[in-house]
Amino acid sequence: MIRTLLSGDLPRSRALSACLLLILVGLAAAPFIFPGTRALNVAAKVAVFIALAASYDLLLGYTGIVSFAHTMFFGVGAYGVGIAAARLGPTWPSFALGLFLALALTSALALAIGLLSLRVRTIFFAMITLAVASFFQILASQLSAFTGGEDGLNFRLPELLQNRLAAYYAVLAISLALFLVLLRIVNSPFGRVLLAVRENEFRADALGYRTVIYRTVANVLGALAAAVAGALYALWLRYTGPDTTLSFGIMIDLLLMVVIGGMGTLYGAAIGATLFVVAQNYLQDLMKLASDSAHALPLVAALLHPDRWLLWLGLLFIVCVYYFPSGVVGRLRGSDQ
Repeated sequence: MIRTLLSGDLPRSRALSACLLLILVGLAAAPFIFPGTRALNVAAKVAVFIALAASYDLLLGYTGIVSFAHTMFFGVGAYGVGIAAARLGPTWPSFALGLFLALALTSALALAIGLLSLRVRTIFFAMITLAVASFFQILASQLSAFTGGEDGLNFRLPELLQNRLAAYYAVLAISLALFLVLLRIVNSPFGRVLLAVRENEFRADALGYRTVIYRTVANVLGALAAAVAGALYALWLRYTGPDTTLSFGIMIDLLLMVVIGGMGTLYGAAIGATLFVVAQNYLQDLMKLASDSAHALPLVAALLHPDRWLLWLGLLFIVCVYYFPSGVVGRLRGSDQ
């Protein structure tokens, strides 16, 4: 049963299996183990970003596509349900319509970007996607009558999801289902062709595979998964805006999650997203405790001041990349060999 759910791609490491089980159990029991609004918000964000990081790993890790437009698709999904709920009311039909239109727009944008841009070299494709994503962010900020502008949009949810516990488990269940679907994709014959394209595009072309088509389909699939994750994030926050779904900072965070966890392993996306989101939310608290404990040493206390949490977060990830060049998953799998 477990092998079927994991599409035959078992963790292949006792340490990795334990980490993944800990994440799953922690998320499933988070409302009871970690009471409080903040802890529940962090758990919901971990669930959403696991799905989002996995969708980006489909591009970066499995296909070798460096795209900076992934948060654009994340934002399209969020704005789709946000605009529909704010303009049409908090009903299931309005949410369904918003999600459908968001997925349709995502498919069209991803297909156009793929067909028009994936023929160029990697760095030029990355620059094209960056330009498109920046344009979309500016557009969302300027169309204030439609998108709420810089202030974004607040909206209400259907009655069933107004209960935070019900909303949390809906987000968790859909995020888990999305992760399992992506796992099925990368372990299918299609996924093996993507790996062949990543390793040697010219050889894959010589074997008869239309590499541009495969890369474009991967781009569309990754974008659709990102849009669903964006819709889930907006539903959880009951809000959507440029800073929460479209900022370039989220794109950098996403890249770090995939690299730290381990590219080309969706399990790495899960671990990387969990580590990053937890560090983002709790590192300041840990530093405050450390700074208060070191009050007798003024220099140490100043270095550990909570205002310097971004410095230590950066150093932490530099150390992770240095000591785990193949990601955390690569190191955990290597420890059992």
